[in-house]
Amino acid sequence: MSENASPEAVTPDCAQIGRRRFLVRLSITLSSIGAALVAIPSVAFLLGIRKTPQVWQTVGRLDDFKAGSTVRVSFQDPSPLPWAGVTAQTAAWLRRVDEQQFVAFSINCTHLGCPVRWLANANLFMCPCHGGVFYADGTVASGPPPRPLSQYPARVYDGLVQIMASPTPIT
Repeated sequence: MSENASPEAVTPDCAQIGRRRFLVRLSITLSSIGAALVAIPSVAFLLGIRKTPQVWQTVGRLDDFKAGSTVRVSFQDPSPLPWAGVTAQTAAWLRRVDEQQFVAFSINCTHLGCPVRWLANANLFMCPCHGGVFYADGTVASGPPPRPLSQYPARVYDGLVQIMASPTPIT
């Protein structure tokens, strides 16, 4: 520092460099934290580390279902987000095969996830979005669906019909 330079003239430059360095480091740190908050759950999902809960959901009493009939049943998604609201309710198509055996199909088409309808007089599931058709056993009859309808395990427990619910399948 020269004799003619005052300390006030040097201080603002040093403060400016210190402030700039601090703000750069702060923005890098906050950006790294934000990237980690997005990357860690994404990597866990892709690697299959995060397991989604599967729970038995009661959908009705055994007496509520007639043998040979297919009905729509509603139940709570096992992993709803706090802000899910009504969308935490999901559904399945449930068929009573005999006295103790049930088959439950996902309500979502395996093509693009549109909800399928049950046409009782045709004995078919129909997807209204792109014309996908499924037989009563869930196999593809025609249209663009690449796979049969997803199935949920179903059981009768203590006089109640239950479905092992899992989050809506990603197609």
